[in-house]
Amino acid sequence: MTFSRRSFLGNAIQLAIIAIAGFGSASALAAKPVVMGFSQVGAESEWRTANTLSIKDAAKKDGINLKFADAQQKQENQVKAIRSFIAQKVDVIAFSPVVETGWDTVLREAKAAKIPVILTDRAVNVTDTSLYVTFIGSDFVEEGRRAGRWLLERAKKTPDRTLNIVELQGTVGSAPAIDRKNGFEQAIAGNAKLKIIRSQTGDFTRAKGKEVMEAFLKSQGKNINVVYAHNDDMAIGAIQAIEEAGMKPGTDIIIISIDGVKGAFEAMIAGKLNVTVECSPLLGPQLMQVARDVLAGKPVPKRITTEEGVFPAEVAAKEFPNRKY
Repeated sequence: MTFSRRSFLGNAIQLAIIAIAGFGSASALAAKPVVMGFSQVGAESEWRTANTLSIKDAAKKDGINLKFADAQQKQENQVKAIRSFIAQKVDVIAFSPVVETGWDTVLREAKAAKIPVILTDRAVNVTDTSLYVTFIGSDFVEEGRRAGRWLLERAKKTPDRTLNIVELQGTVGSAPAIDRKNGFEQAIAGNAKLKIIRSQTGDFTRAKGKEVMEAFLKSQGKNINVVYAHNDDMAIGAIQAIEEAGMKPGTDIIIISIDGVKGAFEAMIAGKLNVTVECSPLLGPQLMQVARDVLAGKPVPKRITTEEGVFPAEVAAKEFPNRKY
């Protein structure tokens, strides 16, 4: 069988067109999914669980290929995860750092690999802020101030009474623990009747919050008037300890916490918690949009703050149906 030169060229051109249409078109290349490596702190609270779910759901809806790593509250696990993401040549890295310091080296490695880094929920303290593109999250100092301002207003009802406060701090060295402590202290500094008599980490967990509160009750007893917890889970643990000690949380001892999870609203409805300051974990959609903007070369703010409120017990029943976490 013989082929003419013309038919051979025609067939070759047709094959080339098919190849370009099927594999090499701009649209096919554009359809390549964005790959994001995300390192999460862990699963220490209701808040963190909701945060993880928000990120996973948003990535799925946005068609982003998410490589997720749970650090189990250990910085060394996050460093390993980030190095793994770099080795896998992901398009963008996002993470919620366990603690503020100790990130310079691994973030320099990401920068050298030309992989942009986005911080979510928690900030880092680095010598070169160009090592990350932006930080999406709450203003933790302001959350502490809001908690303190609520107590200042409450204290006006009994202006001559000294209120002794015990503080359940978050994970040592973490941005929310440092900032929520500082913000609260700033807010109450002008009132000599408000005194923090004990302060200890409860590591943001319900079990540790209960354990530390039990120790506070043994050493201070009925000398405690207020509990300020850096998150709702520790507050709920403290409530359990107070009840087991034969006292009424929310009545005998004022309970103030931060996050605004459903469990806190249930405690407020039951009269066991007095106020929660909101800290929204639903950062997923915002993170995916920012990641796409960064990869498209669009300018993004260095600091993106989420909008949040304060919910005293009086509004808990009305607000509860609106809670998404």
